[in-house]
Amino acid sequence: MSTPPSYFEDMYRGASDPWHLTERWYERRKYDLTLAALPRPRFRRAFEPACSVGELTLRLAERCDSLLACDRVRSAADSAARRTRDLAHVEVRRLTLPEQWPAGTFDLVVLSELLYYFDTPELTVLLEHAVDALEAGGTLVAVHWNHPVAEHLRTGDELADILGSIPELALASEHREADFVLQTFGRRQDDGTALPSPAAAEGLV
Repeated sequence: MSTPPSYFEDMYRGASDPWHLTERWYERRKYDLTLAALPRPRFRRAFEPACSVGELTLRLAERCDSLLACDRVRSAADSAARRTRDLAHVEVRRLTLPEQWPAGTFDLVVLSELLYYFDTPELTVLLEHAVDALEAGGTLVAVHWNHPVAEHLRTGDELADILGSIPELALASEHREADFVLQTFGRRQDDGTALPSPAAAEGLV
């Protein structure tokens, strides 16, 4: 079964930032690597589910014309909304995925420390939503902790295998460490071709 909502509610009941996302060097470095892995300097419309207190949201906002972030826990979504209230192009909602997936399409979807909480049926639905909402040529980013955790149903390596098996997605870059796995995928064009690399896009190769 997917990790129950009570787990997240209990975590935030005991602390406003239970994973210390705003404090740890590990998190700051991981966010820097995540942003560096994006294949384009800017994106038109991005979606960041499970945004927690908005630490990655603030960084993504610098690269996006429009950014929708969400979290299932009200206090987390409220914190992210407060931290981004001066950024008119950022919207934060309280949504429960996969059933409340937002309408519209995106050219960037960021799945950060999220997928390992879902059992196979819900994970399948969530990834279907993500792929369907991703525009042709758009980017999907996935980054996940790679150590066993009682509340995690999969490791980063296991999730990487699942994402790599989705035919609509072409792996663009991959960074693996002992602690986490970071991958970027491009949504294949309608004819099935993958996007050019950043160097190829600028005519360097």
